[in-house]
This record gives sequence, structure tokens and C-alpha cells, in this order.
Amino acid sequence: MTKYDLIVIGSGPGGYVAAIRASQLGMKVGVVEKEELGGICLNWGCIPTKALLKSAQVFEYIKHSKDYGINIPNFEVDFNGMISRSRGVAGSMSKGVEFLFKKNKIDKLMGFGKVKKGKIVEVTDAEGKKTDYATDHIIIATGGRSRELPNIKIDNQKIIGYRKAMFLDKQPKSMVIIGSGAIGVEFAYFYNTIGTKVTIVEFMPNIVPVEDEEVSKQLERSFKKDGMTIMTSSTVEAVDTSGEGCKVTVKTPKGIEYIDCDIVLSAVGVATNIEGIGLEDVGIKTEKGKVIVDEYYRTNVAGYYAIGDITPGQALAHVASAEGIICVEKIAGHHPEPLNYNNIPGCTYCVPEIASVGYTEKAAKEAGYEIKVGKFPFSASGKAKAGGNYDGFVKVIFDAKYGEFLGAHMIGANVTEMIAEVVVARKLETTGHEIIKSVHPHPTMSEAIMEAAAAAYGEVIHL
Repeated sequence: MTKYDLIVIGSGPGGYVAAIRASQLGMKVGVVEKEELGGICLNWGCIPTKALLKSAQVFEYIKHSKDYGINIPNFEVDFNGMISRSRGVAGSMSKGVEFLFKKNKIDKLMGFGKVKKGKIVEVTDAEGKKTDYATDHIIIATGGRSRELPNIKIDNQKIIGYRKAMFLDKQPKSMVIIGSGAIGVEFAYFYNTIGTKVTIVEFMPNIVPVEDEEVSKQLERSFKKDGMTIMTSSTVEAVDTSGEGCKVTVKTPKGIEYIDCDIVLSAVGVATNIEGIGLEDVGIKTEKGKVIVDEYYRTNVAGYYAIGDITPGQALAHVASAEGIICVEKIAGHHPEPLNYNNIPGCTYCVPEIASVGYTEKAAKEAGYEIKVGKFPFSASGKAKAGGNYDGFVKVIFDAKYGEFLGAHMIGANVTEMIAEVVVARKLETTGHEIIKSVHPHPTMSEAIMEAAAAAYGEVIHL
């Protein structure tokens, strides 16, 4: 039986990063993967969706080219070309992980992984052949998949999940999207921009409900301006697929409404992949579909660890990667600092983009802080005006007593590239006045962070 120092089950952004870090620290590593290297993120999530969103953004620029002094008389959407480009980008990224595995001498164990007692991993290959591997440590990083509503089963024909939404055979004329989290609003932006009639149905009172309320309201205004229909405080009660398309029954605050569409996209969250992987056999504790771990991702059974979407932290690629590194460094005898889950940035890549970290205004008040809030609109930004993208704002929240940077919430062009400044500032315990006195380059979008901080302290110049 082949023996490893570490076996990782799953090669997503948690698994492959953990494997590479372990190899750097001198371990002999094997990674079990049943599909493509890179997991959902590289192949069916983060990366290919960004390729689709870029295609939509380019199309939007062309549609408004006259606003920039450029006349393009004839253009049209090549839907299959967009899909093909997206798949090509995903494929190249997966090959990149394969290169990193070879560079770091990591063994790829293709098949379905199952943990067994005695630190054994059973791998079942495509032909059904089972092979056992011994190891000193096992990291379970099996990730997640589309969650299904009990009354709306995904058939991948008329009712689809995010994966099918990335390679439909043809562009639908109309689409109902259930759920307005990051997945829902990103696909809403993509399909609406290229000409699909989009309706978003959201159970909560605001779309992107985990975001600061002002951000949610701004995105709703922007989406409605772009022609989308937004139905909040509403639920999809049923979808009739017996006809040519779908007849969607929606319960709204005003009563029942019926919507006809070609496709229904279910984007109501992520379910964990923990079934059939041996957790019960080994005695690993789970709760509400999540594996219970400590701050170093150790389960209740020695030698077995879990990271990423299957654990209680945020289901984000960068969280999984950070957890993998901390877990491996602890295994190697280092002393890593536990992850601060209140300083994790969240990014949504629709247009306008959304980025946030830390407390919302409401959460800061509920936590008992006396706060100072500053807001700077991109309509007052020279760079945003010049770029033609001035919807949105930066909002910052400080503790009034000590100046602690409690949170930031941004909506607008390129804000997903700006949020890291706040993450680093919060990590270094930077105060509001230190942000104000840090000279930001002009003209840039990032000036808005400094201006918003100045607004919180009554020192803003350009408002």
C-alpha cells in the first residue's frame, strides 16, 4: 500500500493550495480528484463566470461606444463564442494547477475519495476499481454544489443550476433567477446584458441580502435601470415545465403572480459534498451539513481535517485557500495565526461590482459600537466620470471612540480590486485618520476610500 505524509481529498482552491503548501514544507502529498484539477472554482465557478462577465462587459461597452466617441455600426452577440471562450479560460487554469502539481511533485489520484478508519483513503476510479492509500494526515476538501429547493428540482433542461448556466446550447430569450446572492446577480447581469429578459425572485426584502442595505438598494436601482425585473420578499411556489417553456408561480406581497420564461436558474445557495465519503464510518462529527472543526481545522478524530465549503466558515475560494495553508502549517509544527473570519472580503462581480469586509452599519450598531460613517459617491470621482462608470459609492464605518476600522462597503466599477486596501488596513489595526493622511493617487477610483474616511470625520474635500 502506497504511503503518504498527507492525502487531500478534493483539488479545489482549498485542496490544491493545501497540497502545494504541504509539499513546500517537505511532505509527500497525494491529492484525490474525481473530475478536473482546480475543482468547481477553476472549472465551473469563480474563473469561467468571470470570463462570461467580461464578454458581457465588452458587449456593453460596444453598445455604448458612441458615448466614448466611437461609432461601431454593426455588432451582435455570439453566445456560443462567449461560452467557448469561458470554457477555454477554465481549461487553461486547470492545466496550470496540473503544472503546479508536477512542479511540487504532488501525486494526482484520480477517482472518488472515501476516508476509512486508520488514516486510510479509498479511491474508486472511473472503472470502479478501488485502491487504498495510507497516510499520516487526511484533509477533506470536497467543496459544494448547487442547493436545490424541495419543490423545484433541477432537471438541467428547463430548471438549471449555476453549472448548466455556463454552457447552455443557446441563449434563452427569458430567464427567472431564484435567489440574488453572488451567483444569482452575476448571471442576472450576464444574461440581461446580452439581451435575455431577466427576472430575479428573492425571498428576503433586499437583493444581495448579506450586503449593507445601502449597497443592496443601489444594486436594485442599477439593475432596474438596465431593464431587469426585481421581485423581493417573494418566493417561487412552483414551476410548470409541461409546456414549451416554464410557467413560474411567484408568491409576492401583493399576491400570486405568474411568469412565463424559457429557463429557470436556481441560485439559492450551496450544499456541501459530504455524502458517501466515509465520515460516519470514521466517526467524524457534522452539524447541519457541515464538518465540525477547531481553529486549525482538526476534526474530532485525530489525523482527519476539513477545510473549505464543508466547514462552518464562509463558502469562498479565498477562505478555503487560507484555511488550507493554516491547516497544513499547523500539521507541520508551525504556529500559524487562526483566521479572523470578520476580516474576510466578499466580492460580487456583476456590474456595478460589490465588495465588502467587516461590519455593516446595522451589525456595528447591534454589536454596541458608537460609530462614525462616511460615504463618497462615484458621481463625485473624476476617474469614475472619465470612465463612464459612476454608479455607486464607498461607505466606511469607524468606531467613534478609538477610530478602529470596523467595515467598508463598496459598489461600483473595479471595487473588487479596491477592497484589499481595507482588508490590509484592518489587519494592521489602521485608524480612520491614518487612512485620511495616507496620500492616494489622483485620479483613481481608490481615492474614494480616503474621501469616504474623510467624510466620516467631517474633513471631506470633494463633496
